[in-house]
Amino acid sequence: MSQRNKSISVYFHVHLVSDSTGETLVAMMKASCAQFRYATPLEHLHALVRSEDQMVRTLSDIEQKPGVVLYTVANPERRKMLESFCSDRRIPAISILDSTLSMLGRYLGASVTHEVGAQRTLDTEYYDRIAALDFAMAHDDGQNVTGLKNADIVLLGVSRTSKTPTSIYLANRGYKTGNIPLVPSAPLPTILDTFKDPFIVGLVAQPERISQIRSQRLVGLNENRKTDYTRLDNIRDEMRDAKRLFAKKGYPVVDVTRRSIEETSAKIITLYQKQRSL
Repeated sequence: MSQRNKSISVYFHVHLVSDSTGETLVAMMKASCAQFRYATPLEHLHALVRSEDQMVRTLSDIEQKPGVVLYTVANPERRKMLESFCSDRRIPAISILDSTLSMLGRYLGASVTHEVGAQRTLDTEYYDRIAALDFAMAHDDGQNVTGLKNADIVLLGVSRTSKTPTSIYLANRGYKTGNIPLVPSAPLPTILDTFKDPFIVGLVAQPERISQIRSQRLVGLNENRKTDYTRLDNIRDEMRDAKRLFAKKGYPVVDVTRRSIEETSAKIITLYQKQRSL
């Protein structure tokens, strides 16, 4: 991109073609495009393309809105249709898993099965994730504290430290997770001290960031008055008390200020696995 155009966002079509759900393609596309600040992808997801007619319709869409094509197509015939189509029209296309599968095949001395959606087989791991999601919803925001004795991970933090979304993300990774809010003048449930299995983690953030998030939250609720909930001095007190509590209890702490939900969860999983290996 030329120097004079660096401040102008470039829009381009990205076609994601898969004979499965396309989730892998979407994640790869978002991660890749995030590296190009002034490029905005116009996403076209063609999922569950499992017949010749479906592929023909997909190719027609690509022809009408040319751009780049990312694909994961296991069926050899439909894959050839897509690749020939893109090659003939000079449309950039790449199979995002080829290099990984080739490397694994060489290492394992095995051939690829070409099974569509093989990673989504309804196995024990799948049902464990569903159970973990059910657990997270039943133990969100301090609900059913007694049941947290069966949790893998328990998150503690003041309001707006991303406890709920982090719990859901961890549950999607298969970890039974609950969370408890730290409320001023409300003591932490003493029953937590009797739990042996849950890995308890404290979430903290810069008070300025919490104040900003809380203020935005109230605006969304059409509440514009200044309250103790958003006052910076009060939030500093809350955060100080939370950190003292975590230090007293010996709970590991994760600062979520500059972390995405995914990054926070990755840090928690690393701490969890390290603790379990001791």
